Formats: sequence, C-alpha cells, structure tokens
Amino acid sequence: MTSTTDANTDTPGATGTPEASGTYGELRAQLATLTTEAFRPELAEIDRLSTEEIARIMNGEDATVPAAVAARLPQIAAAIDATAERMARGGRLIYAGAGTAGRLGVLDASECPPTFNTDPAEVVGLIAGGPSAMVTAVEGAEDSKELAAADLDALKLTADDTVVGISASGRTPYAIGAVEHARAQGALTIGLSCNADSALAAAAEHGLEVVTGPELLTGSTRLKAGTAQKLVLNMISTVTMIRLGKTYGNLMVDVRASNEKLRARSRHIVSLATGASDAAIEAALAATDGEVKNAILVVLGQVDGPTAARLLTESDGHLRAALAAVRTT
Repeated sequence: MTSTTDANTDTPGATGTPEASGTYGELRAQLATLTTEAFRPELAEIDRLSTEEIARIMNGEDATVPAAVAARLPQIAAAIDATAERMARGGRLIYAGAGTAGRLGVLDASECPPTFNTDPAEVVGLIAGGPSAMVTAVEGAEDSKELAAADLDALKLTADDTVVGISASGRTPYAIGAVEHARAQGALTIGLSCNADSALAAAAEHGLEVVTGPELLTGSTRLKAGTAQKLVLNMISTVTMIRLGKTYGNLMVDVRASNEKLRARSRHIVSLATGASDAAIEAALAATDGEVKNAILVVLGQVDGPTAARLLTESDGHLRAALAAVRTT
C-alpha cells in the first residue's frame, strides 16, 4: 500500500467536521509510528542532485532489501511448508491486499498458470476494489474489513485454503480483515508486512515482517517495501510449486506451452532433462499432447503416453516418484 496522501489530512477544518478531523489525527499518529512512513532528513534535497546521483542512491537502497528478506527466511520457509501441505490436499493460495500490495498479489497469481500449469482458480489474487483497482485507485476500498470478508466468501473459502494478507504498513484494514475472516474459517493465514509488531502479523498464524526501513520518498511503499513483498511472494509461490512437484530439478516441467516462445521452451526443457534427440523429443511430446512432464517420463522411463499419465497421477504429479516407480517394476 502507498499512503503518501495520509500525512497531510490532519489540517483543521479540512474534513469539514471536528469528528472527521479527530479521526485523521488518530490515523496520522498511527502512521508516525511506522518505519515505512518515516521522514529521512538526509534526503530532503534529493531533487537537487543529478539523475545519476539519485539513481545511485536508489540502487543502494534497493540493495538492502535482500538482507531484510534473509532475516525472515525461517519464518518464510515455515509458512511455505504449511501452504504446500494445504495445497497438496486441494487447497488454494489466495493473496489479498490493497494498492501496490494488492497488485503484487494479483501479479504473482496471474503468473502461476503459464509457469506451473496451475488452474487459474488455484492461485488467486484479490485486490481491494476489484479488478479495476489494478489500474485506478478505488477510494476507501482498503479501509473495509467487510469488503475483504465478502471477497473471500465469494470464493467459497475452505479450511484447506491459504490466505496471504499483504500490507506494507501492516495496518491496512482490507488485508487484516482478509486474514481475520480466513482464520475464523479454519484456513491457513499468512500476514506479510514491512513493519515490526504489525497488526497484520498478529492476526495471522504466520506473521512475516520484512522490515525494510524508511523509503527514499517518504511513505512511498511501492519502493523498498514493494520490492520486498515481490521477493517474498516469489518465494511463496515458487517454492510451494517445487514442493508440489511442479518442477524437476530447476526445470519448469509443468510449463504451459501457450505461445511460440513457450513451445520452444518446452522442447528445450525436455532436451535438458533427457538429452534426447530432436526426433525423440517431438515423438514424446506428440504422444503426450505436448505435456512436458509426461514427455520426459516417456523418454526416461521408456513408457508410452497413457502409461506416463497413469504413473504421474499415481505419484501425485511428482516426476521423480513416477520415474522411481518405473525403475522398480
């Protein structure tokens, strides 16, 4: 979430009512406690520097993010293992956030089908305000816990699902509401924020607080905080898919060949996994309707297409297990 507008809303009379003014005063006090909102006086004249100097400072800021993520790797790994366990039982991975955080969740979810051949319903990104909020801010949407609950109810949430609330500040009502509602339904909950002692982490079973510190531009959490969130979401989805057998080594054997580039990549993956000739690769892909994982099993296991499909079903999609089954028969 970016909240650069909040800090200036406590002007007397600006809201029209004393009650509203008091509400914004309380919000301003809350924001003042967040490291992501802190002002950096040493950068107060950054606009007077050369473009290269600004870029160098920004690059240096970005270089600190991986260390902040590394400090939370044990907690991240535990959350991933719990997610993979639920997804292996048929559960879904659901991201929920507002603004930048919501967009990052939608982005990660949308990249899973072409990368891992998942059904679009398996990894879902919810953004406060709905799809239009991807490109245009929907005023007030992030402030509603009830909206988050309604969005999850529309998905018919189950206890096998995992809900990841994402909020740089860790106080966004939509993200907190999603986690609270999901936890009440028995779903696994993860709270990803960039401030310590956040309400979001406290609400979740797995609190991931990647503290990235004050931003280059005060309160613009699309910067370091956004980068940290992207890195963690990459880990959650990618490592979960590895645990679910969506890869063979570091090869994307469940890639969906939906365009020419991916069709070429599919053939390259089969080649790397098997060392087979082009003719053998084409024959294997033809025998398996273009399914990369099945084609690899056809080549390495020396089985036909239907047998490869059966073995993979019996091994829950894990290629190594299917190959082991071939070799022991």
